[in-house]
Amino acid sequence: MRDSILQALSTLQEVTLLAWRTLRGWHGGRGGSARLLVQLDAVGVQSLPIVLLTGLFTGMVLALQASVQLAPFGATLYVGRFVAASMVRELGPVLSGIMVAGRVGAGIAAELGAMRVTEQVDAIETMGADPVRLLVVPRVLAAAIAVPLLALLADVAGLLGATVVAAVWLGVPARTFWQAAADQLRADGMLWGILPADLVQGLVKPLVFGILLALLACHHGLAARGGTAGVGIATTRAVVSASITILVADYFLTQLLLVLV
Repeated sequence: MRDSILQALSTLQEVTLLAWRTLRGWHGGRGGSARLLVQLDAVGVQSLPIVLLTGLFTGMVLALQASVQLAPFGATLYVGRFVAASMVRELGPVLSGIMVAGRVGAGIAAELGAMRVTEQVDAIETMGADPVRLLVVPRVLAAAIAVPLLALLADVAGLLGATVVAAVWLGVPARTFWQAAADQLRADGMLWGILPADLVQGLVKPLVFGILLALLACHHGLAARGGTAGVGIATTRAVVSASITILVADYFLTQLLLVLV
């Protein structure tokens, strides 16, 4: 138990230092824009199918579950409010973050782990270049940009899926569904008079999730040791730690945003 706690504290310290070095080298140096575009494709575009599929079926299940709860009260027409609140506030950001952590986090950890065990990272340092600026910064920036956009698209996919279920199985017209969803987003107020507070929460969370999962994946990848077996261990640790961190961070972010927003 004691060793586990010490290891967790050591990992937290190392990730914090990596985050500080990433912040210092955020501009990425020469060629940073090209590296960022490559990572945006890897993190965002290539993750789009799985995130859309997850959002679509999550929305469809939510609509079915909402109908079960609302039908006894004759309130099936309000299924759009239930789905909108659940998707935009919680399920869209969290599921998008976990899906990206599983697909992209594993890829980042495996790629950087392979570079570490084959001494490519050491070669970069020998040439006087900063591996954090070259390898970590573009991946963290790409995740910070892509994950909120993916969460937003997952929300839309979920609402579309719920619309189909509501119209076909529950007899709720699409117009009524979307009106109820819009009413729900406006119910908790508007920030700066233009953005629903729920939507702001649904974008801040995946922004934080993206940064966290990319930092953890990069940390475990760069810390890989022991050949291919070490790369496999680093990949597993990256996915598990990122998924757990997202769930824990979601709770504290929710508490904070309920006070601030």
